[in-house]
Amino acid sequence: MVEPLPRRFLSSHKSLVSVFWIATFASLFIWQFGGVTGRGGSLYGVSGGLSVFWWTATAAAAVSSGGFPQLRPVAFNLTDFGAVGDGVTMNTEAFEKAIFAISKLGKRGGGQLNVPPGKWLTAPFNLTSYITLFLAENAEILAVQDENLWPLLPPLPSYGYGREHPGPRYGSFIHGQNLRDVVVTGNNGSINGQGQTWWKKYRQKLLNHTRGPLVQIMWSSDVVFANITLRDSPFWTLHPYDCKNVTITNMTILAPVFEAPNTDGIDPDSCEDMIIESSYISVGDDGIAIKSGWDQYGTTYGRPSKNILIRNLIIRSMVSAGISIGSEMSGGVSNITVENILIWSSRRGVRIKTAPGRGGYVRDITFRNVTLDELRVGIVIKTDYNEHPDGGFNPQAFPVLENINYTGVYGQGVRVPVRIQGSKEIPVKNVTFRDMSVGITYKKKHIFQCAYVQGRVIGTIFPAPCDNLDRYDEQEQLVKQSDSQNATDIDYEI
Repeated sequence: MVEPLPRRFLSSHKSLVSVFWIATFASLFIWQFGGVTGRGGSLYGVSGGLSVFWWTATAAAAVSSGGFPQLRPVAFNLTDFGAVGDGVTMNTEAFEKAIFAISKLGKRGGGQLNVPPGKWLTAPFNLTSYITLFLAENAEILAVQDENLWPLLPPLPSYGYGREHPGPRYGSFIHGQNLRDVVVTGNNGSINGQGQTWWKKYRQKLLNHTRGPLVQIMWSSDVVFANITLRDSPFWTLHPYDCKNVTITNMTILAPVFEAPNTDGIDPDSCEDMIIESSYISVGDDGIAIKSGWDQYGTTYGRPSKNILIRNLIIRSMVSAGISIGSEMSGGVSNITVENILIWSSRRGVRIKTAPGRGGYVRDITFRNVTLDELRVGIVIKTDYNEHPDGGFNPQAFPVLENINYTGVYGQGVRVPVRIQGSKEIPVKNVTFRDMSVGITYKKKHIFQCAYVQGRVIGTIFPAPCDNLDRYDEQEQLVKQSDSQNATDIDYEI
């Protein structure tokens, strides 16, 4: 069940923005592919080649009548392969046989695997190219909890070794490598990682390998996730790794907001040309975390995350941030737009995190129309996130942070609206604030905190900005130039 929305919204004239987005998300589970792919153009390089998956009137009628829309030339039902949806019977062989049959249909346009209502227990399985996995309403694919049935895979090349332990890592529950044209969708069916056992064993230090994500697609292109629920992942929930042309739309991603360690919602990792939109995320770590590799391994792998559009989301993260970039960003992150976002009842709002040793860069980042409701810290840039894979990193590999824009940031009940902590080695350059009004709960000085920051404020914003920033009027004419860019005013006691 989707958790309730915040009890109260902004009382200022900006409240209309929040009301508008809540009305928009009332239709969270309705297909809204229009404008993302095909139809006369592309956005961020997501090509029209995916247009075969558009909803048609026939498909919509099929869903509403309890049937399955046929989105591929050939369609199979999971029960055709002997599957039993009682939540007890193991259905691994049925999934494998069905996907193997579809793997032979690439030249005919691929195949569709329909998962009917029921609880379909299975061990991890691999997808194939030219597949549509369609989950009916009340269909739930359940992950087996015995880690001995989860395969071990080599470490990710841009991380050096397993994220939590050296050596092999557990594979994901649903996995794919070197694929093209993959669609995972449905009528709000769900994929359930049953992560409770994994979380408990992780806290008790009983696991010998890094936990696996719920869904991981690697080295693939033309990938769509739409109109399903992902919940209770053992580790990161949806992890596209080194992929191109990815659309994630109308998703619900859930995990307990406490005691569900590292259950990030969506982790684009060394990905390009990607859209994440129109979804609800409430998890036990970052709602979204954009990554591109860890220290020297990420620098050597050299695949940036770039050209990513994130829009029209509601996010809750009680222990981390709504949207993060980093801290594993050594391959670089650029050309990211985040717009029309509500982050509520969370520890932090939008965050960039890095450290000496990362190398790489974060540049050309735009946050626009972001609403913050009941947060500890709203906007965060942190440059001392000192967690490293091993001792082989170069401590002189300083990341570059530049060209970061915040326009239209509104909110209430935020203890510290801004905390930008650059350093002498990692200054934050060319930051812009414009049209900001965030109501505060901690009526004290030093709530707009800065250190080693260069940038500007255009017009009047609330709360008053730090002295590090130049002041411009609404016509973008310089009013006052700062001579305190290296000033430090960070107070973690607030």
